[in-house]
Amino acid sequence: MESSNFALRLAISGAMPRLSVGMAKTVNIGFLAPLSGQAESWGLPGLHGCRIWESWLNNAGGMLIGGRRYPIRIHAYDCGYGPDKARDGAMQLLQNHDVKLMMMLGGDTIPPVIELLNERRILTSTLLPSDLSPDTPYLIAPSEVHPIYVVTGVDWLVRERPELRTVAMCSQTDGMGLPSLATYRAAFKAAGRQVVKEVKYASEGADAAAIVQPMLDQNPDILCWCTSYTPMVHAMTQYAFEQGFKGQIVSCTLDHYEALVEKTSREFMEGVVFQFPDFDDPELREKAFFFNQPNVFFEEYNNLYPGSWSAVSWEYAAILDIWHAAVEKAGTVNPASVLAAMKQLGHVTHAFGPANWWGKDVFGIDNALVGDWPVVTIQRGKARIVGFGSIPDWLERHSKLLKAEMQDLGQMWQQRLRHPGETTDLLARSVPK
Repeated sequence: MESSNFALRLAISGAMPRLSVGMAKTVNIGFLAPLSGQAESWGLPGLHGCRIWESWLNNAGGMLIGGRRYPIRIHAYDCGYGPDKARDGAMQLLQNHDVKLMMMLGGDTIPPVIELLNERRILTSTLLPSDLSPDTPYLIAPSEVHPIYVVTGVDWLVRERPELRTVAMCSQTDGMGLPSLATYRAAFKAAGRQVVKEVKYASEGADAAAIVQPMLDQNPDILCWCTSYTPMVHAMTQYAFEQGFKGQIVSCTLDHYEALVEKTSREFMEGVVFQFPDFDDPELREKAFFFNQPNVFFEEYNNLYPGSWSAVSWEYAAILDIWHAAVEKAGTVNPASVLAAMKQLGHVTHAFGPANWWGKDVFGIDNALVGDWPVVTIQRGKARIVGFGSIPDWLERHSKLLKAEMQDLGQMWQQRLRHPGETTDLLARSVPK
């Protein structure tokens, strides 16, 4: 578990005898996520990435368990971000394919299936650690720890540009936006920056001018979009450009940033801070994941699925990377044993290096992986990593502040369990036409 370098593990394990362990011939994985509809881009690009991972592993001989190799097969079900379809999909994947890992986007699709998955002790992954609670022992967030990692971008920015003192922020009022708003609040407060304006808007979006102009009226040094969805990020960034904003922009994601560079200018986009790199970034060459070839993964993805690369493209595959390492460590695909293997050392290697299990203070259970996370800026029209920040170090210093802000916006796990009917209404990470 100390390394998820597939190439090294497969080279070593290839010399071992291939002994039958009485298992089925194929190890089945469920992919239960939106492949169509408004949230398609939160699921479909992830399935694309998983198909590449599946192909690579099977071409290398498959997964080694107990001295024998087994091919992987990913079974996808389009739940369209609908609770009813998620329930139907979970039943079909479990009954028809006996899946040993269920990969999900999370949010509104978790409540209708979590009891079933818990009863059967199916290891299940989510991209939204806000889904975690003490009632979800087999639910893990090993890839994207949204929004905790955004503290690294703020921490880096205030060190590099100490002259930036005031911030105007905005966020949609849903399960993606409110935790992000709370975390950005905590990060800027920890850095001694003043929030001069905060705008909340509906999850389905709003007129960019109505959101951004009140922010601009305060003459802030920094505009922060929090984790607004891609259509809003693009619309608000374009509005700021049209109004002649000269300051700093911060956003959690900046998917399809190339389109924004074209719609505004290289000069305007220079230095925008966000959290998700392209995987051809030189700073990722030494990272031990995706067969230690993230640049090859990035190139193959773009060749096979041009124009669809986003943060989600690699996140589900990164979960498979961690799961694969745990399976080979445990010597079985039994979900409880695999989870125990993940937890045994207390840390694993995720996409950006060593990470520790964390989350009890905020999510009620230590089922989220936190470690280093990249800080990315636009440089001459291209996303480039400018540093890696330590999430655990920041939490050690400021976790009380984070909890206070989460509490203020009703995002602590105890508060969420008291209001189970609230929805998150995820929107697509897609460029507005």
